[in-house]
Amino acid sequence: MRPVTKKILIASAAMLAGLGMSYNASAQEVIKFAHVVAPNTPKGKAADYFKKRAEEILGDKVKVEIYPNSQLFDDDKVLPAILRGDVQFGAPSLAKFGKWTKKLGIYDLPFLFKDMNAVSCFQDSDKGKGLFDSMASKGLTGVGYWHNGLKQLSANKPLREPADAKGLKFRIQSSDVLAAQFEAVGAVPQKMAFAETYSALQTGVVDGQENTWSNIYSQKFYEVQDYITESNHGLLDYMVVTSTKWWEGLDPEIRDGLTQAMQEATKYGNDLSADLTAQQRKEVLDSGETELVELSDAQFKDWQTAMKPVWTQFAGEIGQDLIDAAAACNK
Repeated sequence: MRPVTKKILIASAAMLAGLGMSYNASAQEVIKFAHVVAPNTPKGKAADYFKKRAEEILGDKVKVEIYPNSQLFDDDKVLPAILRGDVQFGAPSLAKFGKWTKKLGIYDLPFLFKDMNAVSCFQDSDKGKGLFDSMASKGLTGVGYWHNGLKQLSANKPLREPADAKGLKFRIQSSDVLAAQFEAVGAVPQKMAFAETYSALQTGVVDGQENTWSNIYSQKFYEVQDYITESNHGLLDYMVVTSTKWWEGLDPEIRDGLTQAMQEATKYGNDLSADLTAQQRKEVLDSGETELVELSDAQFKDWQTAMKPVWTQFAGEIGQDLIDAAAACNK
């Protein structure tokens, strides 16, 4: 028998119940997963892998639909959409959760993690995993951390010292921590949707941006930025989230199957991220469209020193204990 959607099944079951009859067929759980990046990014590939494994594990019990490139919602709108039941999964950047919890602002602190091994160390710790429940009171539950990588700075002038950023307008995600980061070096942060960034750079609405090599490559930001400074100054990772009510209300067999698929997709995507970062960094630089600015040790330290006060500024709302635990992973 062909699977039927839950809404049709409920209606049919209610009608038959009124006639004193029963309906024994199982509903197919249609699961929509919306994200904002291209399918050839680590997140895009991980989402597709999640679909593949969920449908292999659970068969006709689920159908997973993936909507990349902001086809349904951008990161600011996907969380309300999850709560409404319009989609079941989203994977916003960790910078997008500020109105839901201040604790995830830890991932926006500049120069907190020296490399991706330190990021994984913290995310795999009890404190890191505990942040999955930091929005439960608002109806959202985290189910996985997906890597994209460390961010680089780009602009139409070389950024070697913090003073080089003074007065420039930088596109940022909707994060007060990221705004403070750029204000710390005298720059002007402009909160803007990811999908609008290329056009804003092309037309001069903003002078620069910060992003991972993967996003710089997939969105072709290098075509409209003369210089990329390899700063590795911040993290751009994602939290896969779902509705707490929907997740807890699932048939246990389906929830267990989706959990397994998510764990496998997380490992797949995170392993892929490092390889793609190196590959796409090379492709950006080989394009000849942009010039790489490599910081000396002294210049790198100048950027760290200029932005480090942001840690103290937000310690109260993030939690000093979380900051200390993350910093301790820089072995």
